[in-house]
Amino acid sequence: MSVPAPATLPAGSAEEAYRAYRDTVLRLAYARTGSKEAAEDLLQEVFVRYIKASPAFLCEEHRKAWLLRVTVNCSNSFLSSAWHRRCVPLSEEIPSMSGETSDVAAAVAALPVKYRTVIHLFYYEGYSVEEIASILHTRTGTVKSHLYRARQMLKGQLRGEYSDV
Repeated sequence: MSVPAPATLPAGSAEEAYRAYRDTVLRLAYARTGSKEAAEDLLQEVFVRYIKASPAFLCEEHRKAWLLRVTVNCSNSFLSSAWHRRCVPLSEEIPSMSGETSDVAAAVAALPVKYRTVIHLFYYEGYSVEEIASILHTRTGTVKSHLYRARQMLKGQLRGEYSDV
């Protein structure tokens, strides 16, 4: 007796996926790289990989998780590339995605990549600790400790600016 395969979503067009998830992918890429231009390059790379792979998904959440995982992989490749390591930024200031600068956004941008990533996925994308662990291929305990350490770093950076922190 054979077990039927789970139903999968039709492939759908890359254009539909792009419209639905471009902002999500762009925000995560920006959170990891700290550069709007690098984030835009990574956005293109993620959707080129989506078109080449044309994967089948069980649900829309699976499609979103796949795109976020590819974004993490592409940003890891970018951050470890020789070009990025030898590149010197033109300005000392990192622009925010919305054009506004805030102390909190600057403090988050100053965090190391591993902490910035979990903060972004938890607070901006609304993922649970378990979902983040699945996306990053790590343990839930690791995600919890990264969130805790990131919060402590942010608390230390923002203590003087906000009295209720």
